[in-house]
Amino acid sequence: MLILALDSSAAPASAALLEDGKILSEFYINTKQTHSQTLMPMVESVLKLTNKTLDDVTCMAVSAGPGSFTGVRIGVSCVKGLSMTRNISCAGVSTLRAMAENARQLTGIVCAVMDARCGQVYNALFRAEDGKLTRLCDDRALPIAELLEECKTFTEKIYLVGDGAELCYKTFAAIRAELLLPQLRFQRASGVAMAAQEMVENGQTVTPDALMPIYLRLPQAERELKAKNAQKNNK
Repeated sequence: MLILALDSSAAPASAALLEDGKILSEFYINTKQTHSQTLMPMVESVLKLTNKTLDDVTCMAVSAGPGSFTGVRIGVSCVKGLSMTRNISCAGVSTLRAMAENARQLTGIVCAVMDARCGQVYNALFRAEDGKLTRLCDDRALPIAELLEECKTFTEKIYLVGDGAELCYKTFAAIRAELLLPQLRFQRASGVAMAAQEMVENGQTVTPDALMPIYLRLPQAERELKAKNAQKNNK
């Protein structure tokens, strides 16, 4: 099984190739270039340097959200375009699930958080034990204070991952949560690939047509428009 995975859900972008559980190659970049400029060259590189082609790929995976609305759209569109002509199956991986892969070998609660602005974070909780991850809740958007109250109920060690981890770290001081190192904190295409492997094994892949972004909230412009319309209707 050969999985080609992409991540463009936040500022960095990456591409990785996974074969039967082994990462063959990974390209990670964190510059001011747009993902529309960097993703395709990275895909070409991870394939070329491993002497693989798209015809060898069994499944294409992408971090489908939550995350940057523009970044998620670019990643999903790229995977749909590449897979459609060859009818390659697709896996839309939760960005939060992908970043939790970095803490799979730890023991405790993995708290995956992304900055959702407006005092909220995108979050999912996982239990890491014996090299396995167990999801404890669905992906959601919630206030940091509310997340803290929930995490206080756990007796296990809590590990913070994601671009919202540092944002939560001081607030979580009372429960002594641990902030993972930067190289383990953020989502990468290798994590997307590992999560996608489980989806393939569990029959959770979809056709290219059915692959869609995962938005937990409306884009800011749509939220503002909805608020304006509500104000007009209340007058």
